Amino acid sequence: MVQGRGINASLNDSGQKQAVSVSRRLSGVSFDKFYASSLIRTHETLAPFGVDFDAMDGFDEISWGDQEGVKTSEAERAAYAKTLSKWRQGNLTLNIGGGESPIQVMERQKFAMDRVLSQDHHSILICMHGRAMRILLCWMLNYPLNYMDGFPHRNCSFYSLKQTGNSFYLNEFNETGHLDG
Repeated sequence: MVQGRGINASLNDSGQKQAVSVSRRLSGVSFDKFYASSLIRTHETLAPFGVDFDAMDGFDEISWGDQEGVKTSEAERAAYAKTLSKWRQGNLTLNIGGGESPIQVMERQKFAMDRVLSQDHHSILICMHGRAMRILLCWMLNYPLNYMDGFPHRNCSFYSLKQTGNSFYLNEFNETGHLDG
């Protein structure tokens, strides 16, 4: 089933186990602040951390429009692949089934990140979603937005960024070792 911004489903058993794994992997990091999307699956991912967090809809997954909640068929997979191809070619205003475009997602993320970065925190964790995370990484690291598929992910994998002045750079790239045990 396609899950985007409009599907507010809980984690399944596998997702709950992955959440425990990532919380153990990051247990030695002293985070000043935690943020999550407004969707329940990110809240449940943070539950094993045992922390308070701010939920912000700016970190929600992309809306896949009328494809959300639909079991994927060969036709839907072909339409998805065609859209991704057009995004890679630079057509970033395109959406699927009345959902959001990458540009729209980036705009709401920038509003959320302005709020996050206006706070006096040195180490933060943002729990969000795959496509949204790819979009965020592009614009924060000054990559063209159509490069978003250059940032792979698995559920509960993570990226670590460092900030120097007004610039961000990658410290850890798609960390997944904690998921392979």
